[in-house]
Amino acid sequence: MVGPDGIRPLAAAAAADADCHILHIDMDAFFASVEQLRHPETRGRPVIVGGTGARGVVSSANYLARGFGVHSAMPMVRALRLCPDAVVFPPDGAAYRRASEAVMDILRSVTPEVEKLSTDEAFLDVSGAQRRLGSPVRIAELIRHRVRQEQQLTCSVGVAATKFVAKLASTHCKPDGLLLVPTEHVTAFLHPLPVGALWGVGEKAEQSLTRLGLRTVGDVAGVSPETLRHELGHALGGRLAELAWGRDDRQVATATPDKSVGAEETFPRDVDDVEVIHREILRLSEKVARRLRASGQVGRTVVVKLRRADFTTITRSRTLGEHTDVAREINAVARELYAAAGLERVRLRLVGVRVEGIADAATAPRQPTLDEPETGWREAERVMDQVARRFGAGAILPAALVNRDDADV
Repeated sequence: MVGPDGIRPLAAAAAADADCHILHIDMDAFFASVEQLRHPETRGRPVIVGGTGARGVVSSANYLARGFGVHSAMPMVRALRLCPDAVVFPPDGAAYRRASEAVMDILRSVTPEVEKLSTDEAFLDVSGAQRRLGSPVRIAELIRHRVRQEQQLTCSVGVAATKFVAKLASTHCKPDGLLLVPTEHVTAFLHPLPVGALWGVGEKAEQSLTRLGLRTVGDVAGVSPETLRHELGHALGGRLAELAWGRDDRQVATATPDKSVGAEETFPRDVDDVEVIHREILRLSEKVARRLRASGQVGRTVVVKLRRADFTTITRSRTLGEHTDVAREINAVARELYAAAGLERVRLRLVGVRVEGIADAATAPRQPTLDEPETGWREAERVMDQVARRFGAGAILPAALVNRDDADV
């Protein structure tokens, strides 16, 4: 079956998928679907997953709730105004991770070439699985069947020759669909889409393209790469010039290294108390350092994220002389960055700490000083890790985090 645009949504286009070896798997309303599976009595009802406090936001909504206009990242207060009869569940990260790993196990049984993007989506390169399992579309159908039968969940699958087009295809066939975009019909699929469909086009880039009179991907394809580079910068302009014609040479990466390790938290109410913010920066620094040590990584650049009450977000960063996984060092730099931002008496809504410049702890260069003791803060924090693993995360804490007031998270 071939639509008027040449796109083939089903396996009827058997020969057309010969070079379409990239699959994008996207679970349908994943968190909400997992909750409905755990609570069968909610079948046929709108379901929302998210925080229920005054500042709670929607993490996921099933398609019944979406029909009322509810979507991810929407304030929960507004979501419940739109859909007052919705059943609301607080997020259960452990349950979603278990369901995600079960789905990923299915994907890895098809091919080891799996690039997990998040808990609910992944790319697959099925080039090496075709002799055993059949054409890419046949493999996509097999995956959808197994996810439904083994996990009682649904997913949508895009099939194409590139990651970019495969991801767009899965979006266009949701929910519970399969869409093949044959190579010869890529431009027919892409060019009618709005410019926002292009990866890398955010609000500012879209405004720039609109000023040029470019509203569809086809419009972008008709402009010279030099013009796009001049308007959007060399990197983004060049990339959009390629994507507008469906060209994307990125391969499925089975093990993408971490680019950063971070943590952030939103205060229950806006805070301008410096001591409370200092404690939160310390808590987040401890969390980031534990994650680095647990993964055998170190980082060199410390970043703080500060969101004001009016939602203005400011980031500040500093690159250290050498890599670290020590919370004491991360916290010291993060506090200095907070002070340098000039927000010490400004009400903040959110604080975040992140470490970038990630490297393997075993191979990262480190220069000891002449007066450095044999054991120090790094060793002390590793002992704290051991205590936490045995007795729980709250068993041992810096003294500053023991007594916290109501303004703390």
